[in-house]
Amino acid sequence: MAAPDLRGRLEARGFLISAWSSLTQPELLERMLQGGFDLATFDMQHGMHDEASVGRGIATASHMGMASLVRVPVGGYATVSRVLDYGATGVILPMIESADDARALVAAAKYPPLGQRSYGPTRAVMLHGYGSGKAYFEAANRETLAFAMIETPAAYAALDQILAVEGLDGVFIGPSDLSIALTGGRLSHDGPEVTAAIQTIAAKARACGKFTALYVFDADETAGARKMGVDLVTLSSDMAIFNAGLAALRASTGR
Repeated sequence: MAAPDLRGRLEARGFLISAWSSLTQPELLERMLQGGFDLATFDMQHGMHDEASVGRGIATASHMGMASLVRVPVGGYATVSRVLDYGATGVILPMIESADDARALVAAAKYPPLGQRSYGPTRAVMLHGYGSGKAYFEAANRETLAFAMIETPAAYAALDQILAVEGLDGVFIGPSDLSIALTGGRLSHDGPEVTAAIQTIAAKARACGKFTALYVFDADETAGARKMGVDLVTLSSDMAIFNAGLAALRASTGR
């Protein structure tokens, strides 16, 4: 037995849809993950998650047969290896701006010879049923993925150098911050500048044999992302889903 094969599914299907968890209530997470998603993503940057809630969430996803990604805080290199030790299938690091930043991510996320991740995956071994720590160690560099967020002018300018970093598995596009960066301060995540940038990023990543992930807000953007060559989207969020359901219920009462 091993961790859910996120890499294999991306390579085979080319397109997956993840739930986005920003709240820490376990019952809400369970219900959301029953909604037809392929995997779960936990947000420690802007969401309410801390290490303890992420550890519980990873376990919940695993028991439901699902892979899990974790977006760690800005500069959270130490947290990268922590959540992988908890059993995360992959990590997303915000505000990567250079090849050096991407190499630091790889150093934290990958065991030697690719990186410098410290060995101690007791929880991951137990959660995913590896036969031994050695079995996990031998599989981890392939089975756990490292995504660098592309969301600033510096990151976009250094895209080719970032994608060339050995051991980096993909890039995760933050469309809101990217729109602010590309438009001189205007929040327009689906504007023409951002759409063109997403197409460019996805094409360059695929040419380098790396994956592209993207946060999307609705079904139309999901379909558009697939057409643009994105491999994985995180769709909406638990808070947005709750708010939308509440608004629809309220509207149904005529209020």
